[in-house]
Amino acid sequence: MLLVQFTTESGERRVGVLEHLRLRVIDIYPTTYALAQAAIRQKIGLEQLVTTVLGTTTYSYEEVASSGRLLAPLDHADDAHCYVTGTGLTHLGSADARDAMHKKIGGDVDALSDSMKMFRHGVEGGKPVNGKAGAQPEWFYKGDGSIVCASGQSLPMPDFALDGGEEPEIAGLYVIGDDGAPYRVGYAIGNEFSDHVTERQNYLYLAHSKLRACGVGPALLVGTLPVHIVGTSRIYDRDEKVRWEKPFLSGERNMSHTIANLEHHHFKYALFNRPGDVHIHFFGTATLSFADGISVKTGETFEIEAPAFGPALRNTLEVKKIGFAKITPL
Repeated sequence: MLLVQFTTESGERRVGVLEHLRLRVIDIYPTTYALAQAAIRQKIGLEQLVTTVLGTTTYSYEEVASSGRLLAPLDHADDAHCYVTGTGLTHLGSADARDAMHKKIGGDVDALSDSMKMFRHGVEGGKPVNGKAGAQPEWFYKGDGSIVCASGQSLPMPDFALDGGEEPEIAGLYVIGDDGAPYRVGYAIGNEFSDHVTERQNYLYLAHSKLRACGVGPALLVGTLPVHIVGTSRIYDRDEKVRWEKPFLSGERNMSHTIANLEHHHFKYALFNRPGDVHIHFFGTATLSFADGISVKTGETFEIEAPAFGPALRNTLEVKKIGFAKITPL
């Protein structure tokens, strides 16, 4: 089941089930958040609840998308109550990349860079047996709900950034219940988007490089994440011609960590279990246009798609002028 959040022409919020490019509206619950909270409180699965409140009104997905009325698949009314985070060094890449990486991380661990040591920890201990905690992954904070862009919206890059490059990833979407427990609402395709030039200057700049906008959606996949996901990441120039294109792999078969292990090491912190909060957590990638020497320009468009997630996520790069705040002593 794929859920899409959008607005009507009059600006009212709706959630619909995607059925052959038609959005069948869910009655009673106008947002994914409200729908998820109802499922948590009624102690039933999200798909089970949806089947009981699915209405007869439908909208054309293409019409909604082309008119810029798509929303992120899960959000919170207060952006400050939505955490956007992620984990890195979690994906194995293609067969050739895996072979090269295993050779690189073999041998004396003390001779490896810190990043390669972290990757090796994941390969060796990122998939523990059920009920056990595995190796701790690299973790980063991206921002709050204000940085999340829906498909069709521009992806803003601050004018002080040295680069704005895509990262095609799967994101887990969560709501914290009244009981303080995290509930996974589903998964969505995402563009984690980072400043790779800043990060390459020194890996300690990773935190700075991740404080950027991101794209999520358009659809939320309810249920089990496929273990093998094949998607395609593209960059279109200003004339809508493909400038760069490459497949990417995700799902646990292509990862050094299980999803459960990544979730454990995020939600083990009490800070992230505050009732009512929303979490969007990116699981990582192994495919970047930056690695192929591509520098994306203003006005060019990122497109990330994978069949399991329905329509593609599309965002056009925009440079945003930043006015630095003047500090006033009190």
